Amino acid sequence: MLATAAPGSKVPSTRSLVSKFQLSPVTVQQALQLLVTEGLVETHPGVGTFIREVNHAKTSDFSWQTSALGTARIKTAPTAMAMRMPVNDAIAMHVSYPDPELLPVRLVRSAIARVSRGDSAITRAPSPGLPELQSWFAHELAENTLPGLSAPSASDVIVIPGSQSGLGSVFRALASPGQAVIMESPTYWGAIAAAEQAGLRIVPIATGSSAPNINQLDRAFAESGARIFYAQPNFANPTGLQWTHAEADAILDVVRSHNAFLIEDDWAHDFGIDSVCKPIAGRDDSGHVIYIRSLTKSVSPAIRIAGMIARGPARDRILVDRTIEAMYVSSVLQSAALDILQHPAWRTHVNGLRHRLRERRDLLAKSLQEFAPQVHLTSLPVGGLNLWIQLNDSIDTTALSRRCEMRGLLIAPGDEWFPAESPGAFLRLNYSGPRPNSFVDGVKILSEELSA
Repeated sequence: MLATAAPGSKVPSTRSLVSKFQLSPVTVQQALQLLVTEGLVETHPGVGTFIREVNHAKTSDFSWQTSALGTARIKTAPTAMAMRMPVNDAIAMHVSYPDPELLPVRLVRSAIARVSRGDSAITRAPSPGLPELQSWFAHELAENTLPGLSAPSASDVIVIPGSQSGLGSVFRALASPGQAVIMESPTYWGAIAAAEQAGLRIVPIATGSSAPNINQLDRAFAESGARIFYAQPNFANPTGLQWTHAEADAILDVVRSHNAFLIEDDWAHDFGIDSVCKPIAGRDDSGHVIYIRSLTKSVSPAIRIAGMIARGPARDRILVDRTIEAMYVSSVLQSAALDILQHPAWRTHVNGLRHRLRERRDLLAKSLQEFAPQVHLTSLPVGGLNLWIQLNDSIDTTALSRRCEMRGLLIAPGDEWFPAESPGAFLRLNYSGPRPNSFVDGVKILSEELSA
């Protein structure tokens, strides 16, 4: 059937193929994954799987590049699972971005339509960003700034195309290749990759019950000579942990004592469930905190916009790097983001997220408790999008994820979130992906594979 289909034709759903050919879902998923791997079909999330046009031209020889390029600085692909597109009807617990039903879809579509008719469609933005959007980011952090401290101004803000791009600029602008950067372990794989790409030496410190140990952090600064500490104080990816006010103040004291910078990645600002986001940047006005506030996951993955707030010469250095890297961020994307943020329905959407995320989190946690006794939920996260679970140390999580994938379940091995060796076997399960009604089925598959 597929062999005679024209390029661009839609492949029937897994359920349709199972019914038509009387095959098991596992067999169909295996066949579709093989077709994707061989480049014969391609998937478009939310739309379907389609036949690709096959190019029969002779194979090119790129072997000369081996000696020309030399040794790669980053030898592994850190996006192996976290950024994988799910195939057809797979149960996607590995995802990095929320399902459209958790996004302000109508606001996004309306905003893009409006700004496309204005000057934003044909003009460029200033390198630091649109002044109105800079003001929005500054005002939001000012609302979270402690009394008596100097609130940030619009001129402290640099609009960036997503937090990942901003992390690369911070690492390049504030450190030189070979210098150390301290990171929690586990932590966001994208930060690990950005630091490696900048040529920095990562110094990992263990994440405690909610924050790193103060003495360990102080010792890491003293022994490594690092001037940068990257962290996610609120709803950390992958653990979902949040620092207390006391922990935040103690960590800031250590950072200040070493004349260092805390890079605060506020990726989940809008994803509070049992707690609200409390930016650490609101507790500092002396330029020790570089604050990155992302909109990508809460607004739309198609609108990659974030705001970075930095003060003093550090801000100037970062802006130089951003200008060289990308010159400016699309006026259309910035204007669309601003249109959404200023709409009254935006706050309504964010307030509603709390309830919907709680339902999903609790459903997945309950499913694990009832149907997968082999796993240990390290803690019930107070916010964010993920559950961080620990398995028996003897489990090969990479092999486990492959077996689960063959049965239509996509999970993310925990190894990707450790800047050094993993101290055990972990998985990250995301509860913001499509079809939460499939959580129970997915957990049952996981449990069966753990018992196999």
